[in-house]
Amino acid sequence: MSLTFSRKLLKDLKAEERKWLDKMEEELSSRPERLKRFSTISNKEIQRIYTPGDTKDQDFNRDIGFPGELPYTRGVHPSMYRGRLWTMRMFAGLGSAEDTNRRFHHLVNAGQTGLSVAFDLPTLMGYDSDSPRGRGETGRCGVAIDTLGDIEDLFEGLPIDKITTSMTINPPAAVIWAMYIAAGEKRGIDRRVMGGTIQNDMLKEFIAQKTFMCPPEPSMRVITDTVEFGTREVPRWNPISISGYHIREAGSTAVQELAFTLADGIAYTEDALDRGLDVDDFAPRFSFFFNSHLDFFEEIAKFRAARRMWAKIMRERFKAKDQRSWWMRFHTQTAGCSLTAQQPYNNIVRTALEALAAVLGGTQSLHTNSLDEVLATPTEEAATIALRTQQIIAEESGVANTIDPMGGSYFVETLTDQIESEATTMIQKIDDMGGMLAAIEKSYPQREIADSAYHYQREIEADERSVVGVNKYTMDEELPVEILEIDEALERIQIKKLNRIKESRDNKKVKACLVELGEACAGKQNVMEPIIEAVKEYATLQEVCDVFRDVFGIYRDPGIF
Repeated sequence: MSLTFSRKLLKDLKAEERKWLDKMEEELSSRPERLKRFSTISNKEIQRIYTPGDTKDQDFNRDIGFPGELPYTRGVHPSMYRGRLWTMRMFAGLGSAEDTNRRFHHLVNAGQTGLSVAFDLPTLMGYDSDSPRGRGETGRCGVAIDTLGDIEDLFEGLPIDKITTSMTINPPAAVIWAMYIAAGEKRGIDRRVMGGTIQNDMLKEFIAQKTFMCPPEPSMRVITDTVEFGTREVPRWNPISISGYHIREAGSTAVQELAFTLADGIAYTEDALDRGLDVDDFAPRFSFFFNSHLDFFEEIAKFRAARRMWAKIMRERFKAKDQRSWWMRFHTQTAGCSLTAQQPYNNIVRTALEALAAVLGGTQSLHTNSLDEVLATPTEEAATIALRTQQIIAEESGVANTIDPMGGSYFVETLTDQIESEATTMIQKIDDMGGMLAAIEKSYPQREIADSAYHYQREIEADERSVVGVNKYTMDEELPVEILEIDEALERIQIKKLNRIKESRDNKKVKACLVELGEACAGKQNVMEPIIEAVKEYATLQEVCDVFRDVFGIYRDPGIF
């Protein structure tokens, strides 16, 4: 079924468009366009107007369809937000586990429907709070986690058997997940009922975010261990969140974000298949994580193209037969890189537009950035405003009343097709290099992102792209917002807590568990059960990660110039 019209009608329409342009020529010439070239944030040129002629090759059933059915352009669930709103999952992590636990309780009481944990830099890198490598960073940009005791304090009083938890962590993801499982089991919660997500996406770390521990190949091995373990033992958990968010934050275009994210997903799928897993056993638990940037229509088109592309990849490339394997389920976060320190209250407006684009694009889960995030860890007031932004969109705007209201827009459908086509070409280029691991070794995605970031920044500096409050509508101002400061005493308190645990635990058992883990790493045994046993004995995050470093080696970013 054709989306548009007959050839005769299209021909007539083209003639009408020419007549309109001729008729408007005098007015248009007297009103010169304010820019020589109109483009998206990703530098994709935009036409003056779009008509059915731009979508003449599109077939409704093949390219758009109905929600909950192939090709999933309009959403993976038949009722979408009419049946259930997206999960409102505010990212939070500050200071100690107890501090963050209080923030979680506040957000849940304010209407948040999912938990999302931000970790401090030492935790993200697999080091304890007493490590010289982490001094001065404890609790600064997220919560400090050293042992199972911290995880127990972090989720104290929260119904982790009923609410899902997302944890944004990569090199030590398996260790943090093991602690979460152990903490739940200590509370009598069966691991099979625990729901949530660990990010666990090392490929995008090598590409963009740059938190490293071990080299790519053993990193992939541990990730596939978590996929295998989750499939068998924790069926409601997403063992990996394939992340384009940080790729976009590093400066990529929308097309690059989409292409590199899906290429990462292909690499993880291939590795799991090489392990001997069945695609329909593990693929339904793969989830994705995207950025919602400021170019409203480009972002909506990106999300719609992403679903369509993943369904094709799983059906045609990997021969998946389970419909759930075809679904792309994704979390979205508004663009941190779009926030400005200048006139920070403008960030509320930016975040609202980005959140609306994510909703109109059909996200399953959403975090809205706080207005002060570019300056410091968000205050409670700023985080509440960010949550209320989602709630106003959900409850007052009316955009959740119908599914994919942008569907059928000549502009959005054309942009969706263009983004899919360009991202598919980029994925083919990665395939021709030998896959994403080989492409990373050749620095292909890293160079592409660096070039895009440079081009965007040059546009701003040349006043070719406006950023309100930065290069347009500027003003002298005192910083008008309160900044949350982390007490410098936190590090000393956290180290004392860590030392108490080390003194009170059975160190012989800890040592035996770490030896067993080392043997699993050196062999072919899945590492998840040995990690769980080690953290149950209060082995620290760094002690477990040091086993990884000893067996697998340490990765150093070669850098590109």
